[in-house]
Amino acid sequence: MTMRPIRIIGDPVLRTECEPVTSFDAELRALVADLMDTLLGAPGRAGVAAPQIGVSAQVFVYDADGHRGHLINPTLELSDELQDDEEGCLSIPGLYFPTRRALHATAHGVDQHGEPLTIEGSGFLARALQHETDHLRGTLYVDTLRGDIRRRALREIRAGRFDSPSRPR
Repeated sequence: MTMRPIRIIGDPVLRTECEPVTSFDAELRALVADLMDTLLGAPGRAGVAAPQIGVSAQVFVYDADGHRGHLINPTLELSDELQDDEEGCLSIPGLYFPTRRALHATAHGVDQHGEPLTIEGSGFLARALQHETDHLRGTLYVDTLRGDIRRRALREIRAGRFDSPSRPR
């Protein structure tokens, strides 16, 4: 398949809630393969959601804490216990901010064949499941930031202080 370019903040597809997947066909399997190729095509990537490659579909792939796979039409159950850690996003390259997330997450959805799938994770895997599910809702991690950290993040984004591959430095 193909490694696809990542859409960067400012692209409307990143701010639009994705459509649920209803057809489990060859086109969906090709999308999952392209997402996985895009994820694994560069080091340091933990997940890629369909809108990040310009597709408005509730699909993401992940590779975190030794777990790799995909999930379609996800819903999340989150613990009340929280974690704070640096988080970044391929769609806002080079910027990382402390981001509060649930420590444990259980994601329910289906696989590319429409079969039920549940993924349980803690720590980094839980963070990745939440981050990628947010993408499908049109939410970026910087939207979850609060206070001074949020103000700093928005200032740096407005100033173009992220490493966009399409923008000359």
